[in-house]
Amino acid sequence: MTVTAPNETLKLGTRGSVLARTQTGHVKSWLEEQGYPAELEIVTTAGDVNMAPVERIGVGVFTQALREALQAGQCRVAVHSFKDLPTAADERFELIVPQRQDSREALVARDGLTLAELPEGARVGTSAPRRISQLKAMRPDLDIRPLRGNIDTRMGKVTSGELDAVVLAYAGLVRAGEGYAARATQVFDPEEFMPAPAQGALAIEANVADADAVAAIRSIRDEVAQSAAGAERRVLSRLEAGCTAPVAATSVVDGDELTVRGGVFALDGSRQIVKESTGPLSAALAIGDAVAEALFAAGATELLG
Repeated sequence: MTVTAPNETLKLGTRGSVLARTQTGHVKSWLEEQGYPAELEIVTTAGDVNMAPVERIGVGVFTQALREALQAGQCRVAVHSFKDLPTAADERFELIVPQRQDSREALVARDGLTLAELPEGARVGTSAPRRISQLKAMRPDLDIRPLRGNIDTRMGKVTSGELDAVVLAYAGLVRAGEGYAARATQVFDPEEFMPAPAQGALAIEANVADADAVAAIRSIRDEVAQSAAGAERRVLSRLEAGCTAPVAATSVVDGDELTVRGGVFALDGSRQIVKESTGPLSAALAIGDAVAEALFAAGATELLG
């Protein structure tokens, strides 16, 4: 990889979807505020051209191509949704988390309906096992349909009448702009509908050999967001579950104190195990470990199959 001069424009690797480009545009602005000029470099991933379920085409499908482009020098920084990354750390790259967006789940439904107001047998789109299992627990009558594509494609299935509702990460709607966020007909309390570990957090990577790019991304690191998102991801990692497993985690920061809540769900919605642990923010990973151990002790292995 060629390491370039510190004042050279940083190429930020991103997927080509509207949301990915918008998210990376935010990162570009943050870097430029710190004195690092930047521009977007679009990288096509297998997930952008293959509409099969993520469970079939593989965990990390949206991030592998970005990492390959980063390693090859096509870009100097890669911008991911943290929840899409495989749980194993990649020692080739420095990873930071910038300011975090809302971690909650959102419903986009026809006629302004909430989940409780959807008619019996309503068609709800999502392909995430974590979402499917929780939806089945709350509304066993729902007809849950597979869903892929960018947020416009997903919400378009509601507009067209193909689906009655879809479940999306609220962070994506907020980042995409006011018109998108306003489409949410319900934003769920995380204790009611648990989000993916690190939902709402971006992961920004640079090659460890590129000292200037590493310095640039460190300038926009949010230590609290990185600790909290890292603790949630720790739950997933300790359970040895991938990003498509029916595992959820959320956290709350209160001053110097961090509470992490993790959940494991039966795919048919028949059972769920939820545990939490609280401790100092400085011990974030240990708190994540404690939640994972409590889930194991309560039978998480059985639910994860």
